[in-house]
Amino acid sequence: MAMVEVRRGGGERDLWRRRGDGGLSAERLAAGLGWFSIGLGVAEILAPRAVARGVGLEGRGPARTLARLCGLRELAAGVGILSERRPVIWMWSRVVGDVMDLALLGAGFAARGANRRRLAAATTAVAGVIVVDAICAQQLADAGRLSVQATADGTLRVRRRITVNRPPDALYRFWRDFTNAPRFMERIESVQATGERRTHWRARGPGGIAVEWDAEVTEERPNERIAWRSLGGAPFQHAGVVRFEPAPAGRGTVVSVEMEYTPPGGAVTATAAKLLGYAPEQQLQEDLRRFKQLMETGVLAVAQPGNRSMAAGGAR
Repeated sequence: MAMVEVRRGGGERDLWRRRGDGGLSAERLAAGLGWFSIGLGVAEILAPRAVARGVGLEGRGPARTLARLCGLRELAAGVGILSERRPVIWMWSRVVGDVMDLALLGAGFAARGANRRRLAAATTAVAGVIVVDAICAQQLADAGRLSVQATADGTLRVRRRITVNRPPDALYRFWRDFTNAPRFMERIESVQATGERRTHWRARGPGGIAVEWDAEVTEERPNERIAWRSLGGAPFQHAGVVRFEPAPAGRGTVVSVEMEYTPPGGAVTATAAKLLGYAPEQQLQEDLRRFKQLMETGVLAVAQPGNRSMAAGGAR
């Protein structure tokens, strides 16, 4: 279990624990299930009789035809899963297909000459696959959402992840040069380096009020992760980590951002900021979307009002 250490004002220490990235594991599992679908589909199309006999059916007439049809479905699902970065719909289609297979196996018990022992084993296996497919589909769906958790002391923990079609080293270099932040962070006006690991940030707050703070990098692993925290005097204390992990099947990089902050004024201020569109979790979601667009295309389609840095500009 990895930890990001956050030192707050006054020397108080907090440990922000990170459990493994379930979304990335789900993408890897989906890729494996995609190849499994393709393998099974090819077998059902090329050797339908052998597959039917393997599950306890005669392998003649309707059974052979059904096996080929199931093979086409499996092949389509496998190709669909492997062709998308987060194949939520295709994974749910596998679940639907599994249920259909379960119904066909159930009907097979009444077929003449059926091997009920093999049918029972195949039915148990398919039931297990349904559970795996459903869990994977749900995890993929959850991974694309913004996660916000509140602790008992009022601290908010935010997590968001996105897949960018660029290699980890390119994304890491761009993000680590914090002067690039105004190019994709809507409310950031400027970032100045004040030391090897320290920076001074200037942003626009509600009503156009200027907000400034200092931050420092607390941990960095080239091409993998960057952790930071705000220093004393910041308008609100915050800390976080951004990770760059290769996406399954060479589909780019999964960029995961986790942030922890304590809203000044507590829940009332946090609610007001959300209503005004200034909540950090809302901004994080939009900023990551712009980061993806900038890194993949080199430009941002629409410049953000009041922030000239958001105009078109190539990502190096």
